[in-house]
Amino acid sequence: MKLLIRWLIIVCALYIAAWAVPGIRVSGDAWVAYGVTAAVLGLINAFLRPLLRLLSCPLILLTLGFFLLVINALTLWLASYLAQNWFEVGFYVDGFGSAFWGALIVSVVSVILSGIVKEKEKKK
Repeated sequence: MKLLIRWLIIVCALYIAAWAVPGIRVSGDAWVAYGVTAAVLGLINAFLRPLLRLLSCPLILLTLGFFLLVINALTLWLASYLAQNWFEVGFYVDGFGSAFWGALIVSVVSVILSGIVKEKEKKK
């Protein structure tokens, strides 16, 4: 159940990022594109992101953590590429700048929605 909720949070965050960032767009069946891209992004965050964080640890320390924003942008850009080419859904990120701002929005929205969900779980 928690995995499904986390996936729905990422779907909502991707929707807001596509709405807010001009370089992120969706074509075709939009909700399928959001869903597939959220699943791909979740897999990348589970398997590839920890390796990227480990390998770039000196840069993360040197930049006081700001390099994590670059890693987030690269993972969003990669998820977009894989969703387009492997799953043939229309989720497009035009460049690194769009990926950067999109990843920042996805991160902020995910934190906010996760906090709301945790608050509701505590009240139960």
